Amino acid sequence: MTVIIVGIIIIIIGFVAAKSDEPMLHRYRAMIKTAGLIVILIGMSIACVVQVEPGQVGVQKLFGKVNNNILESGLNIINPLVQVVMFDIRTENYTMSGVQDEGAKQGDDAIRVLTADGLEVVVDLTVLYRVVPAEAPRILKEVGIDYRNVLVRPICRTKIRDNAVYYDAVALYSTKRDEFQSKIFSTIEANFKERGLMLEQLLVRNITLPASVKASIESKINAEQDAQKMTFVLQKETQEAQRKRVEAQGIADYQKILSTGLSDKLLQYEMIKAITNSPNAKLIFMTNGKNLPMMVDSK
Repeated sequence: MTVIIVGIIIIIIGFVAAKSDEPMLHRYRAMIKTAGLIVILIGMSIACVVQVEPGQVGVQKLFGKVNNNILESGLNIINPLVQVVMFDIRTENYTMSGVQDEGAKQGDDAIRVLTADGLEVVVDLTVLYRVVPAEAPRILKEVGIDYRNVLVRPICRTKIRDNAVYYDAVALYSTKRDEFQSKIFSTIEANFKERGLMLEQLLVRNITLPASVKASIESKINAEQDAQKMTFVLQKETQEAQRKRVEAQGIADYQKILSTGLSDKLLQYEMIKAITNSPNAKLIFMTNGKNLPMMVDSK
């Protein structure tokens, strides 16, 4: 368009030169007009061709009216007066985080929601989405090119707050986290689809509980660990008591067997065995139970 405007200016200069009394300008008036016409033709040729990069589509806009036919990637022939607005149709991400310089906006941009038990929970979220190519003209007409801040951000923050009120803070942090993520994905996906966007993935990156709730959870976990430890100790003591009972019963049984089964001959045998094993014994005189003397040599 700029080249066409330059050519028009050159032609105007040629017409001015034709009316001028200056001989030099009067002589070259035809050349000036011809040069201006050539510049206009070159400008129109350039303006008729537009290149759309890979991963983009072009939307044509002329005098405030939007053409519903999109331009695919590559070279496209268009009306030289048309303005082409490029839309990126690749996957985009929008992050809302409480960590400095991590989200799309500077500072703390995490989502603060109220749960069913009235507690405030802080949620960090990342949304992966893309523009539906055929819907790009409608987005330009209804929203404009700043659809990230007009659609993506407010829809995500609102739907998270709307769904968080059905969960307790602790459940949201632990057992119901996947269910919560699945539920907000469904609601956000439906809203995006109505506005020409496709939701690819939704990531609940972090859920931060109030300090009082975190302290209560830690206290509960410590109590459960202490209870498990005490259960282990009791089981060990029970097993030890059982072992001692078995050992005492064995000793009692042994003593009972000895008390009922000992005889004179057995006692005499045990005595001889003890004396024989003694390193100090030399020659011992004993009776054999019939009042007869018996000599035992320990060697």
